[in-house]
Amino acid sequence: MLIPARMSEAEEKRWIGVMLDKLAAQESKRVLGDTELAERAEQLSTQYLDGKARPASVRWVTNQNTRWGSCTPAEGSIRLSHRLQGMPEYVVDYVLLHELAHLLVPGHGPRFWRLLEAYPRTERARGYLEGVVAADRLPHLPTARGD
Repeated sequence: MLIPARMSEAEEKRWIGVMLDKLAAQESKRVLGDTELAERAEQLSTQYLDGKARPASVRWVTNQNTRWGSCTPAEGSIRLSHRLQGMPEYVVDYVLLHELAHLLVPGHGPRFWRLLEAYPRTERARGYLEGVVAADRLPHLPTARGD
């Protein structure tokens, strides 16, 4: 964040607080709640899977730190990792569509991947997620402040 040098320390702190509040408000608008996530799943199923994938539940979870999503076909439940929140919409859509496809095909065989071919941003989303995983594996270098 750039701040004019003429600002006092008190003005700087106030301005940073204002900007952080604005960013938080923007972020809260971008993050879908469970209800909106279920609605998005229905839209994606209609658009890319001929409406055949009909989950009983779709929700965010905080206990998935190594997977982006999971699906229990027998229950019709889909869970997406909270780590996806704030990522580009096409990435969340890809993971959601991936889990929807599992309602129709449990494994990751050729039939499963053919279902995902209909989504035009599959490769881009997979690349994005691979980049996130690679970045998480990098050693965290100390900052100039010595953190």
